[in-house]
Amino acid sequence: MGRKLFCEISPFCYNISLKKEICKRKVKDALSKEKFAEERSEKELDNIVKGHSSVLIRRLHGVDIRLQENKVTNIRLACGKINGIVVHPGETFSFWRTVGAVSEKLGYKEGLVIKKNSFSSGIGGGLCQMANMIHYLVLNSPLEVTELHHHSDALFPDERRRVPFGTGTSILYNNVDYRFKNTTNQDIQLLTWCEDEEVLAEMRSERPFPYRYKLVEENHHFRMEDGVYYRISQVYRLVIDRETGEQVDKQLVLDNHSKVMYDYSLIPKDQIRNDENEAAKTN
Repeated sequence: MGRKLFCEISPFCYNISLKKEICKRKVKDALSKEKFAEERSEKELDNIVKGHSSVLIRRLHGVDIRLQENKVTNIRLACGKINGIVVHPGETFSFWRTVGAVSEKLGYKEGLVIKKNSFSSGIGGGLCQMANMIHYLVLNSPLEVTELHHHSDALFPDERRRVPFGTGTSILYNNVDYRFKNTTNQDIQLLTWCEDEEVLAEMRSERPFPYRYKLVEENHHFRMEDGVYYRISQVYRLVIDRETGEQVDKQLVLDNHSKVMYDYSLIPKDQIRNDENEAAKTN
């Protein structure tokens, strides 16, 4: 067994390490030539690039529902910070620079957080759902993702999932960020709000782009390897000419090979594939 890292010695040491990383990110941003999006406008841009909605409270196996309920408060606060932000050509959107720090003083509550691929709770927990929504909008646009941190494992079974598996991102203030750059020649705007039991988001632009995009998941299945189940699939982005409707490109976005971290009994039996058995049947 190797020596522990300083951050692993105790919660106190972890907090010191976290503050060090936060300071490092702030210094790095201050010294960089990156121009970050800051302007917000109540006037909505004319063209809807993509819209999406997501259920606020999901019944996750083994997760305290109180953390899900608190997440709603956290997301509502974050929506207020993001809604209306305009990303001009050449600017970068940063999730944490836009939302800012989270604390109890600012009204944030204890929600679900993921640390080292295990579940925990923390102030502001659940905001990754907001980052996931924004990333989904970006994948449906010509914008360039410049910072993304994938969850490497399959942490929960599907429950009212509306997007291909694995198309989310991890965030942790402020050194684990989600960022994209506006590489187009027109303004982009994000709208975010909550309505009934859902959080909604839109990406808008001044004019329609020449292409539209569609995410598709292929070869989805579960497979056991050395006694452990993995969730496997490939996610592609189809690029479609808006004028002709013809597909002009197919881009691999994700090649999922994710360790299943939840109860194996929750894996749908019809989605389990034993490649050796399949090969034997074929022969």
